[in-house]
Amino acid sequence: AVLLKIYIYGYLNRIQSSRRLEREAERNVELMWLTGRLAPDFKTIADFRRDNGKAIRSVCRQFVVLCRNLNLFSQSIIAIDGSKFKAVNNRDRNFTQGKIKARMQQIEQSINRYLAAMDSADRTAPEVAEAKAERLSEKIEKLKQQMTKLKDIEVQLHASPDQQISLTDPDARSMATSGGGTGTVGYNVQTAVDDKYHLIIAHEVTNVGSDRTQLSNMANQAREEIGAESLTVVADRGYYKGPEILACEQAGITTFVPKPLTSSSKAEGRFGKQDFIYIAASDEYRCPADQLLTRRHSSVEDGMLLHSYWFSGCQSCAMHKQCTTGKERRLKRWEHETVV
Repeated sequence: AVLLKIYIYGYLNRIQSSRRLEREAERNVELMWLTGRLAPDFKTIADFRRDNGKAIRSVCRQFVVLCRNLNLFSQSIIAIDGSKFKAVNNRDRNFTQGKIKARMQQIEQSINRYLAAMDSADRTAPEVAEAKAERLSEKIEKLKQQMTKLKDIEVQLHASPDQQISLTDPDARSMATSGGGTGTVGYNVQTAVDDKYHLIIAHEVTNVGSDRTQLSNMANQAREEIGAESLTVVADRGYYKGPEILACEQAGITTFVPKPLTSSSKAEGRFGKQDFIYIAASDEYRCPADQLLTRRHSSVEDGMLLHSYWFSGCQSCAMHKQCTTGKERRLKRWEHETVV
C-alpha cells in the first residue's frame, strides 16, 4: 500500500523518476506523512512499477468505477489526446536496420582512415612510427569489437517482430513525431478525459507516433469504462481518419474532429474542395462555375473505396485557372464521406 501511495503521489505531481521519488520520500513532509516516514529506495519503487502493472491498472479501473457511482461522468463528453514520453533509452541505444547499416559504414570508413594513417606513419621516423602505429592499432581493434557487437544486434533485429531493438528499455520504440522524419525513443500515451472534472477515464500506452489510428479504440474504451450507451468525443485534427470516425459512428459514438487542410489549392489562390457542392440525389458535384462533375470511376486506396468526379469541359471554362492547373479539376469522394 505504501508503494502504491508513492506511485500515485508521483503521478499527481508529475514525478516520473524513481530516484526523485526516493528523495521526495526522505525530505517532503507531505510524502513523509503519507508513507508513515517509510522511505524505500529507488530500485524498490522501480521494481514495484515494473512488476505490478496489471494491479495498478486495476486500481485505476476501480477509481473509474467509484467516479461512475458518484455520477461524475453523467455528461458523457470525453476529450481524447496523446502525449509523447521519452523513454530511459538513448537514441544511440535504439537500433533499426537503417541505423545499423549506417553505423557499420561509419566504422568501416574509420578503419580505412586509420589504416591509411598507419601507412603514412611508416614513412616517418622509426620511433615515431612505432608509437603512432600502436595507438592506431588499438583504435582499429576497438572499432572491430564494435562491428562484432553490431552484427550480433543485427541478428537479434531480424528476429524482432517490428525490426527494432532498444537495449536499455526493451519496450521503447523510435517514433516519428514530425513530418521531417525525426522522432524520439519513447511512448505515445493515449488518454480519455472527462470534460467536467478532467478525470482520466481510460489510458493506453502505444509505440505509434501518430494518433490517427487511436480514435475508435480510445472512444470505445472510455464508453465501456463509464458504462454509457452513447458518447460524444472531441479530439484534435491529428485523430482525423475516415475509417476511425466511421467505426465510432457504427458504435453509436458521436465524434467532433476537425478535418486537416492537406490541399495547397486554397493557399495558392484556387478553389478548395469545400467550394464544390455535393448533390446526393444525382451523385454529382456542382462547381463554382455552376457546372456538374459526374462520377467517372472508382478505385481503392489504403483500403478505402474512392469515387472520382470531373467535368469534361473544364478547359473552355472562364474560371479554369482559379480551379486547377491540369486539364480538368478532379475530386475524390469516399463511399462513407457522409459520416465525416
